Amino acid sequence: MAAIIRANPRHALSQRGDPFFTLARSIVGQQISVKAAQSVWDRLALAAGEVAPGRILAMKTDELRACGLSARKCEYLRELSLGFQDGSLRSGDWPDWEDEAIIDNLVQVRGIGRWTAEMFLMFQLMRPNVLPLDDLGLQNAVSLHYGKGRPLSVDRIRKIARPWSPWCTVATWYLWRSLNPVPVDY
Repeated sequence: MAAIIRANPRHALSQRGDPFFTLARSIVGQQISVKAAQSVWDRLALAAGEVAPGRILAMKTDELRACGLSARKCEYLRELSLGFQDGSLRSGDWPDWEDEAIIDNLVQVRGIGRWTAEMFLMFQLMRPNVLPLDDLGLQNAVSLHYGKGRPLSVDRIRKIARPWSPWCTVATWYLWRSLNPVPVDY
């Protein structure tokens, strides 16, 4: 791990903006390229005027679809917006909650799974000890650096990662950088 950190001295994890904005952006970017996601996001921001719960809920499905969103992503964004408006997503309480409680709250929204919730913990809430075991980039980096390139089971990765605690987020960040030095924006 020390060699990986030394090889990436100019990179650092940085906090993202508003919680709704971050989650909406992650939904927009699901299963499409970074470039395509940015294009859809730009059209959505232009059409909405501001990417905020009230604005998304006020838009008609046809307007959302015209931005390049699938019907399913329109549903997900509406559900996310409603969660922020009705208080079922308790973002004001999240800083005081344990990671698993936040994940449980977030995955109630269709379109937000555990991986998205873990990315949110890492990039929005800056939680230091998140180990996204389902992340392919993490799996590939651990296999490369700790398994001589052979695929490793999730249990094996968990064992390898024990010494990283309570800084699993940092270790994950640097392992990602070992595969791709340019950070992806979540």
